Amino acid sequence: MTPTSPPKRIDFNTPEMQRKRRMRALKDRFTRWYVLVGGLAVLAAITLIFFFLAYVVVPLFKGADLTVEAPLHPAWLQEAGKPLVYALEEQNEAGMRVSEQGTALFFNAHTGEELSRTALPIPAGVTVTASAKDQPGAPLVVLGLSNGAALVFRHTYRVTYPGGNKTITPAIEYPYGNTPIVLDPQGRALERVSINASDASLILAGSTGDQLNVLQLTREESMMTGEVTNEQKRIELPQMNQAVKAIFIDPRQQWLYVINGRAQADVFSLRDRSMNGRYKLSENADTQITASAQLVGGISLIIGDSKGGLAQWFMARDEDGEPRLKQIRTFQMGHSPIVQISSEQRRKGFTALDASGQLGVFHSTAHRTLLVEQVVDGPGIYALSPRANRLMVEANGALQPLSLHNPHPEVSWSSMWSKVWYENYDKPAYVWQSTAANTDFEPKMSLAPLTFGTLKAAFYAMLLAAPLAIAAAIYTAYFMAPGMRRKVKPVIELMEAMPTVILGFFAGLFLAPYVEGHLPGIFSLLLLTPLGILSAGFLVSRLPESIRLRIPDGWESAILIPVILLVGWFALYMSPFLETWWFGGDMRLWISNDLGITYDQRNALVVGLAMGFAVIPNIYSIAEDAVFSVPRGLTLGSLALGATPWQTLTRVVILTASPGIFSALMIGMGRAVGETMIVLMATGNTPVMEMNLFEGLRTLAANVAVEMPESEVGGSHYRVLFLSALVLLLFTFVMNTAAELIRQRLRKKYSSL
Repeated sequence: MTPTSPPKRIDFNTPEMQRKRRMRALKDRFTRWYVLVGGLAVLAAITLIFFFLAYVVVPLFKGADLTVEAPLHPAWLQEAGKPLVYALEEQNEAGMRVSEQGTALFFNAHTGEELSRTALPIPAGVTVTASAKDQPGAPLVVLGLSNGAALVFRHTYRVTYPGGNKTITPAIEYPYGNTPIVLDPQGRALERVSINASDASLILAGSTGDQLNVLQLTREESMMTGEVTNEQKRIELPQMNQAVKAIFIDPRQQWLYVINGRAQADVFSLRDRSMNGRYKLSENADTQITASAQLVGGISLIIGDSKGGLAQWFMARDEDGEPRLKQIRTFQMGHSPIVQISSEQRRKGFTALDASGQLGVFHSTAHRTLLVEQVVDGPGIYALSPRANRLMVEANGALQPLSLHNPHPEVSWSSMWSKVWYENYDKPAYVWQSTAANTDFEPKMSLAPLTFGTLKAAFYAMLLAAPLAIAAAIYTAYFMAPGMRRKVKPVIELMEAMPTVILGFFAGLFLAPYVEGHLPGIFSLLLLTPLGILSAGFLVSRLPESIRLRIPDGWESAILIPVILLVGWFALYMSPFLETWWFGGDMRLWISNDLGITYDQRNALVVGLAMGFAVIPNIYSIAEDAVFSVPRGLTLGSLALGATPWQTLTRVVILTASPGIFSALMIGMGRAVGETMIVLMATGNTPVMEMNLFEGLRTLAANVAVEMPESEVGGSHYRVLFLSALVLLLFTFVMNTAAELIRQRLRKKYSSL
């Protein structure tokens, strides 16, 4: 027997092995640092995105800033008389002051220096007894005179550049002639006046005691000579029995509001020449109305009282469909009487000055009190510039200039997430309408309908995608033959690579009109498909065993392909016949007329079908991997103990794979929430809060995509769109965090299986 030599000892410390170990260690360190840096970079990127969005959004919720400048003491102020009207021009370079002496004085808004002075054409021996401005933004002014007449004029500012220097030349114009218009036939002094001018006519209103006079002037131009004449017509209204404190005319020349001395408002219809009603403006008998004004657009009245309160009122229909004057919202400035209210000319904001010299800045729609600050000692009169960024207050024999910074007053948490009562609406509502063609538009920036639309689209998409994707994943991983699985899974995952813009284009241009024309077939398909599958399974189970055994294990689903195609063809083929037999030939009209349900061609049903198709691959891929990764030993052990394949699936496999299945659903939900192009192209983008399957919607992501290119950088609309993106980010973060916590809990719970 030949003795065996001892095995050759392997040297693991050769230079080559040492070099390989060093190289492997270097690769390990590089990979570890690469993964660490990559992960930290992702976290840093998400954090930076969050802080950038917050940086853009935070200014929305800041209040107004007021800068008190050095007071001005111009020489002309000592002999200028009592002020009646103040105004500033667009560039904040010049101001106008109309006094009770009947003089319009223009001055430099920075230095107080007098620029020019115009004596208004007031007859000798006649004094100015009342004054009023037209709607905010209109340059017309009316003066009521002691002889019962009214003088209408307009202040204008012409900008020229002689020698390259900017020069503003103020002027007074008389669009209705420089002769005062007789308003009171008896020649009594006018105590209150009001004016409203439209393209077609001018309405003047004035009062003496409890007597109200309303005059309408219509301009007519001769076709032959081009001469313009003013035709006067008196509007006879029911007389009152209370002294008048203020008069306002609706810009549509439909309503005339008269505020009397008993804190009441009489509303007259200028079209019917009738009284709409008398409304109490305060429930407190001790409260008096001390100031009032119209918001831009003239629809709303802002009423100030002797207790420092402010309230917004406008006409809205009651339960009987009749228009009534209603109090919409209130503000509290302090405890001193409000002496003047001035509305912004481009937004639904206003300012107020009380008897103690406090200035308040407010916004009606957002229901925000942006600023209350002491600016002068005691009461005064002031002007607000057209851009609402400068004020000029006259008090205590001096002019007090103020700079106001108030960039985003129209946004508040309540206006974005609660119902808001908008002008021309009969009740509070959730509305998104950020822009309009007219300048007195009231922005409606409620994020509630957009958030609702986002969740609605995701809900209907998941309603289709979740059961199909999970069922397909379970069958593919547990029942399907390996050979067939290797073909089916890549095909389904390949669906994920299809661009969503293609799906949206297909859904909007083909699927939406096709669904509209085949509604009975679509709904019968939902019923017939499961019945067809069950019937096919029942028939296969009744086949002779010799035939059934020829079907390879795991290939049974291939038999269902022609069954599903046949059922789909039959349902769509029978659609017009079903529509004729049961729905009078048009199911859409039947839904709208008989059921009273709104039907839009591009609706949530179309979005659910298209977006559900896009979400299925995400859910399927992750869920299938989770089910397939269940240890084979668990399945075989369950079967060996006598459990059926179905019992093993429901009590072992699904429970073990539940963390992965839940993660798949959450990722699919996140994909549906953030989807943009499909909902952008397959819906009408109507921001409504209805769960109606046949009505459109608008999502946060689609809204950002649609409106961001049109928004002004740095404006309120622009920042609200960034807030929409922040809401989406936070929603995704919260949902993913909750999903991870639930997944860890499920994994811990079923780890003992």
